[in-house]
Amino acid sequence: MTTLTVCTTCRNDAARDTKEGDPTGETFLTHVEAAASGTPVKVRGVACLMGCSHGCNVAISDHGKMTYVLGRFDGTSDDAEALVEYAAHHADNDGGVVPFRQWPQGVKGHFVSRVPPLD
Repeated sequence: MTTLTVCTTCRNDAARDTKEGDPTGETFLTHVEAAASGTPVKVRGVACLMGCSHGCNVAISDHGKMTYVLGRFDGTSDDAEALVEYAAHHADNDGGVVPFRQWPQGVKGHFVSRVPPLD
């Protein structure tokens, strides 16, 4: 099952320097959970994906499929909708490689890395 792992300790650009209030990632997780409701995408939160300089960060993964790390999100509900749409395409693809023409506009420019599946 394709899983979105949302960093709960991330702070977006606006909140990174002040360190005031709750991390943006906590709110982002809530938005992603809401967007994923009723889809084939599982959502979980984790403390720190170690991408602090370009948070908010998310990993998209599944067994036997390409894993993607995305970042530089503001943590909005629009960001969450785009991520879930991309993750649903990832779930539908045998290798997890989503053709560019299917990428939602909201994920373009947010890819940080991709990790091939383990043998």
